[in-house]
Amino acid sequence: MARTLDPESRRQLQIHLQYYRDLGIYDFYRREGTALVADVAEEISDSVDNFQPEDALKLTTQKKQTPRDPTAALKDLRSDIGDCKLCRLAKGRTNLVFGSGNPNADILFIGEAPGADEDMQGVPFIGRAGQLLTNMITAMGLTRDDVYIANIIKCRPPGNRTPERDECETCSPFLMRQIGIIRPKVIVALGAVAAKTLLALNAPMSDLRGRWYDFTPHLPKNAPEAATPLPPIKLAVTYHPAFLLRDPRQKKEAWKDLQRVMQYLGLPVPQKSG
Repeated sequence: MARTLDPESRRQLQIHLQYYRDLGIYDFYRREGTALVADVAEEISDSVDNFQPEDALKLTTQKKQTPRDPTAALKDLRSDIGDCKLCRLAKGRTNLVFGSGNPNADILFIGEAPGADEDMQGVPFIGRAGQLLTNMITAMGLTRDDVYIANIIKCRPPGNRTPERDECETCSPFLMRQIGIIRPKVIVALGAVAAKTLLALNAPMSDLRGRWYDFTPHLPKNAPEAATPLPPIKLAVTYHPAFLLRDPRQKKEAWKDLQRVMQYLGLPVPQKSG
C-alpha cells in the first residue's frame, strides 16, 4: 500500500533529494524499513529539477562565487560529506577516511579502500601497506606532504573485502570532487580496483600498466569545482602496496611505473630505488 507524506515532511525530502542531486547522486535504492522514501522518492524527484529553495542552494551558490582555494574547498567537501550514510559501509565503520596530503599536489595516489588501521585513525595508508607506500614516495624523492592520498571508497568494507560496484558508485561523486579540487598533474591508480573503477575498464593489470591514460573526472554538474574547466589528467597504473607485500618480486615493476611518473613530471630519476 502506497504511503504519503505530510507537506512539511515532503518539503524536507525535496531538500534532501536536491542536496544529493548537487553531489551527482541520482539513484536511490529500496531497503527494508525505508519503504516510505522508496515509495515517494521517484515521484518527488520529478519535481526536484524545478525545486530550488534558497536554504538548500545558498551554500552551493556561495562556493561558486568564491575564488578557488584547494585547502578551503577540501574542508568544505569534507563538511558536505558529514556523517555519510549513503551506503551499507557506514554501518560498520569507525571513521570515514577522507584523504590526506598536499591540496596543491602534482601527484594524487588513489587506492582501493581503508583497512583496519585506517578505519581506526581516519587517515589513508597508515598500516603495513601504507608504510610501503611511504617508502615508495620517498624513493621518488618526495614525502607524503608533497602528494595527496585517497581511496576509491572512504569507509572500510567488512573484513577488508573488495568494494562492491554500488559502493564505489555511491562514493564516486566525492572522489571526483576531490580530484576536481586538487587538480593534480598525475593520478597514480594503486591496484586493479582503483584502476578499473577510474578507467571503467575490465582488464588485467598486465594490460593496464605501462601506459598513460587521459582521465577527466565526471564532476557533478552543480559542484563548485565544475565551474572551472578541468583538462584531462595523466593517469598511470601500478600495483597496490598490499599486493607488493604479498609478492615482493613485483616491486621492481612498480618502481618502473613510478619512474615513468617521475620522468613525466621532470623529477630526477635515480638509477636504483634503494
